Amino acid sequence: MRDFASCFSEYAVQVSDSASCSSYANTSCISQNLIPSVQNAVTCLYKTILSNQNQLVIRVAWSKNSASQGLSIHFGDDPSNSFKLNTNSRLFRKKKGSKCCEFNDYKVEVFWDLSAARYNTGPEPIDGYYVLVTVDSQLCLILGDMAEEASSKKLKSATPVAKSSLVSRQEHFSGNTLYSTKAQFCDTGTCHDILIRCSGENEGLKHPVLSVCIDKKMVTRVKRLQWNFRGNQTIFLDGLLVDLMWDVHDWFFNPASGYAVFMFRTRSGMDSRLWLEEKLVQKDQDKVDFSLLIYACRCP
Repeated sequence: MRDFASCFSEYAVQVSDSASCSSYANTSCISQNLIPSVQNAVTCLYKTILSNQNQLVIRVAWSKNSASQGLSIHFGDDPSNSFKLNTNSRLFRKKKGSKCCEFNDYKVEVFWDLSAARYNTGPEPIDGYYVLVTVDSQLCLILGDMAEEASSKKLKSATPVAKSSLVSRQEHFSGNTLYSTKAQFCDTGTCHDILIRCSGENEGLKHPVLSVCIDKKMVTRVKRLQWNFRGNQTIFLDGLLVDLMWDVHDWFFNPASGYAVFMFRTRSGMDSRLWLEEKLVQKDQDKVDFSLLIYACRCP
């Protein structure tokens, strides 16, 4: 008897190295000559399990606008339990250092070095940095290409490492209707290129068309988007079922807001339901799902 994932994958768009695996393989992918929208915020949600089996949610947010660029780390559900660093502020240009603080019953220490960080157009560094977070003397968060070297220098060799998993990533874009990003849907999977494009009347089309490409392969093409402004598609990649859901209602019916939402969420074949946002942090500690949410602002 075949497993559930194999059964579900028969009805999902597959992404692999073989072009024939995609049902849109004969459709050319989105032109790479178009200029993508600007990414101005990234928020990552981590679930950490300490040695006493207590769970702690850590949010790491990178932001950028015309006036400032910074990093904030939030612990738990209380927004006041946070560490903030504005790397462009005249009042606080400390791009390297450490800070100790206490949140609820936790003793937290943050180590960071952004002095040599390199960026593309977005707010999140691509390399040349590290951010380390310890909670109750346990290493809970390791970010950046310099993190391993920094942890060996900053922390004791016997420092225990807590179990930590990335459960969701949110990205905010503004600009035109082309959105480009990368995502790794599981620890053993590869990093995939994701491209989302809404084509319109200015390109000679009578009705707007939504196209989604993964690794230069078309996985979803929605015609007459103003009538099909909400929908979903199942994708099969890295041995996982990934639900893609789009909601572009506000693009057409609430232009003052102008935000569309694109969501990618992994699920097991045993779970036949589309994902729900409130399930981002699973009660089952052995099951770690990943979600990518893209908030897209279409500016005039």
